[in-house]
Amino acid sequence: MSSDLARELGQGIAALGLAIPDAAQQDMLRYLALLQKWNKVYNLTAIRNPEQMLTHHLLDSLSVVPHLWRGRWLDVGCGAGLPGLMIAMAKPECQVVLLDSNSKKTSFVQQAIIELKLQNAQVFCARAEEWGRDATFDGIISRAFAEMADFVAATRHLLAPGGRWIAMKGHVERERKALPGDIRIDQTIALQVPGLTGARSLVILSQQ
Repeated sequence: MSSDLARELGQGIAALGLAIPDAAQQDMLRYLALLQKWNKVYNLTAIRNPEQMLTHHLLDSLSVVPHLWRGRWLDVGCGAGLPGLMIAMAKPECQVVLLDSNSKKTSFVQQAIIELKLQNAQVFCARAEEWGRDATFDGIISRAFAEMADFVAATRHLLAPGGRWIAMKGHVERERKALPGDIRIDQTIALQVPGLTGARSLVILSQQ
């Protein structure tokens, strides 16, 4: 990875108000290199440019980290491992499980976990609706999985008592109206992602 990418990552992390050790930042850059390499064969993301990958994927994922709580996390529809792997690297005190039904993507995530020696991350290939009847999580996060009502419906059985959902969204007003009556929006936080100009919001939901 180039020194320019390392500098851009460091500046983005600082702009987000995060303190991430150099070793973890190096792991993030190693992840980016793996993503580039695998993307040529497996088409994991439509973004090809490493600078765009850094802003649109890494920094976008890291923008939620200041708002996460300690505990066991599930990343649903993780795709190429985002935001779950960034959370695992930025918050080593949290256990992170990543879930996706696309075996090519979960194979990549498994390889990244192995190569980066992430002790606090696991990945499974399954549909959320059919997975983990005995597993529960303090937080369930989705970056590009589904609309909020579908996200909640697919993962309701996986939320621990007192747990909450986090949905990473652009505009949320239309989706808000489709939520079930027993689901409450606790907070909507506008995210400022370095290098991105589009609207980004983080929606925290709980079960009444």
